[in-house]
Amino acid sequence: MSQALTDSLLIELFTEELPPKALARLGDAFAQGLFAGLSERGLVDDGATVTPFATPRRLAALVSGVRRNAPDRELREKVLPLSVALDANGEPTAPLAKKLAALARTVGVESIDWQSLERASDGKAEAFFFRYTARGAELTAGLQAALDDTIARLPIPKVMSYQRPDGTTVNFVRPAHRLIALHGADVVPVTALGLAAGNTTIGHRFLSQGEIAVPHATQYAAVLESAGKVLASYAQRRERIREDLLRAAGADRVIMPDALLDEVNSLVEWPVVYPCHFEETFLAVPQECLILTMQTNQKYFALTDDAGNLRNRFLIVSNLATDTPESIVSGNERVVRPRLADAKFFFDQDRKKTLASRVPQLANVVYHNKIGTQLDRVQRLQQIAGHIADALAGAGMAVDKAAAMRGAELAKADLLTDMVGEFPELQGTMGTYYARNDDEAEDVALACSEHYRPRFAGDALPGNTVSLAVALADKLETLVGIWGIGLQPTGEKDPFALRRHALGILRMLIETPLPLSIDDLLALTERAFAGVPAVKPARAEITEFLYDRVRGYLKDKGYTTNEVEAVVSLRPQRLDDIMGRMEAVRTFAALPEAAALAAANKRITNILRKNTEAIGPVAPALFQEDAESALHAAIERVRPGVEAAFAGGDFTGALRDLAQLREAVDRFFDGVMVMADDAALRANRLALLSSLHALANRVADISKLAA
Repeated sequence: MSQALTDSLLIELFTEELPPKALARLGDAFAQGLFAGLSERGLVDDGATVTPFATPRRLAALVSGVRRNAPDRELREKVLPLSVALDANGEPTAPLAKKLAALARTVGVESIDWQSLERASDGKAEAFFFRYTARGAELTAGLQAALDDTIARLPIPKVMSYQRPDGTTVNFVRPAHRLIALHGADVVPVTALGLAAGNTTIGHRFLSQGEIAVPHATQYAAVLESAGKVLASYAQRRERIREDLLRAAGADRVIMPDALLDEVNSLVEWPVVYPCHFEETFLAVPQECLILTMQTNQKYFALTDDAGNLRNRFLIVSNLATDTPESIVSGNERVVRPRLADAKFFFDQDRKKTLASRVPQLANVVYHNKIGTQLDRVQRLQQIAGHIADALAGAGMAVDKAAAMRGAELAKADLLTDMVGEFPELQGTMGTYYARNDDEAEDVALACSEHYRPRFAGDALPGNTVSLAVALADKLETLVGIWGIGLQPTGEKDPFALRRHALGILRMLIETPLPLSIDDLLALTERAFAGVPAVKPARAEITEFLYDRVRGYLKDKGYTTNEVEAVVSLRPQRLDDIMGRMEAVRTFAALPEAAALAAANKRITNILRKNTEAIGPVAPALFQEDAESALHAAIERVRPGVEAAFAGGDFTGALRDLAQLREAVDRFFDGVMVMADDAALRANRLALLSSLHALANRVADISKLAA
């Protein structure tokens, strides 16, 4: 055996086919768990790295800089407080003797003399401490412990039980057949899942024959690739697939979502891409149906032209390399044909009934047992969407109320179609196709799909006012209804995706932008639930929930906590101008006068908060100090400009004008006693500060900018 003190370490578990959707996570957890376990036991050098490997039939890790023996460690362990260790005469107690006996067994010595212990404070009282040298872990023992811990903690989606040839029962994600443990060229004699470590593995199921010996840990990936026809690296294999797909696509574009690419990568060890075709007649079916059929059922990659139109050509990733792939190609073409025929059948059958004719049947579909059916929900959506359309029209936006209510009426009808029954992911998308087939107005047809937007972070918003009205109605109805029956998010649990719905509402209000009041939207949604006794009003809680989402949204845009609080703390009812306010706050904060004015505003806020007496108008005749008159004059001088800028949406200009008040504010606080003994004088000075406070906080609460 080599006597190298430090070398690379390879661990491989060879198994039957692992669950593809869990493979990437299992591979990373296996590698990181081993590395952490070895590091914890002092068996890896500084700067050591771990390389994960994962294929459909193996989990492996290569760790660099692994020691044969961990270095000894100098340890200091608290034994007992002196009050417990010694009796009143200063003699050792029975608890001390018992503790020292246990320590001796741990350290591996015959006994420990209590007089050799160190006396020191533990931060609360004086105690005995024992210093000793702990022998470093030996690789075999340390690896065995790390391997056992790692396997026990793997994120296995479903554990299976199986029997080894010797009759023992093993629990693991899939039956394991081989174990490699190599430190450099030497086998480390560990065991796992009833297997003893060796240095051989098995390559590709069809492209390789017999056992493959791994001569050295660092040669693992190269030997598997050359002799075993296996690309062991999950990341390398995934990139190979991606590049081969792009190459095979030629001038076409490949539709390769990450989830599909990951799943296919987890099904092959030696990926080879082959092009296939299907009959052009199937292109009459909406391409979303065909794409989803190919991806979901067959794990195929669809192709489109530059304009995004589906081609009747697709790509497969095979686990078998051959010079004569005709049988593979024809077999896959034969398999996909009935799938596409099913999609065509569903599409043809669904178009025999209009969406409108399906709406009454929604009465048979339960939405939630406390809230009612999908038909009840649709009727609420119509009511809410109609009110939103009225509000938008009242604010000067062009919106067709009748179209918004029609879009809300048809929004959920495609849930009853065969196509959506087969592919729930297509709800909304099929509604748009079927609405067009029924000669509905284009805005109505688009609302059937766009009312689900935004579905996720970064998703597009609805593209017209009709879709916006229905989308807002849909998300508000869900938020108010589900919250109202007590199913609001708690901790990490949010089964009805209320956080996503809330963010969707905010994005539409902010990014479109829409001149709508949060309180008005919640109020009209509550009215739609008036006949549902299980739904309790929770407007205050939902409002706070929405403002919390606003904070997160703005922080994601790069604004600081202080900048965000300066605006959000005012609880602006309309959010269509919030980005202008944020930019104004950021510009103001950069002015040289900002810090002093923010600090003064904070001081004013505190003064006014402590004095709850009624504050009347400012009476200049009561001024006694020049600084009072100067501040009042300065406020009245800048007021017209500030209010005009605010009214015109020039929030930056409004705050810039306020910066002119710095000198007058500083003079006031330097020379005026606000809380004067004279009640009238005190009330007038509070009135002056109140007028300043109201003017200064039109755009934002600038006191929040104070450190």
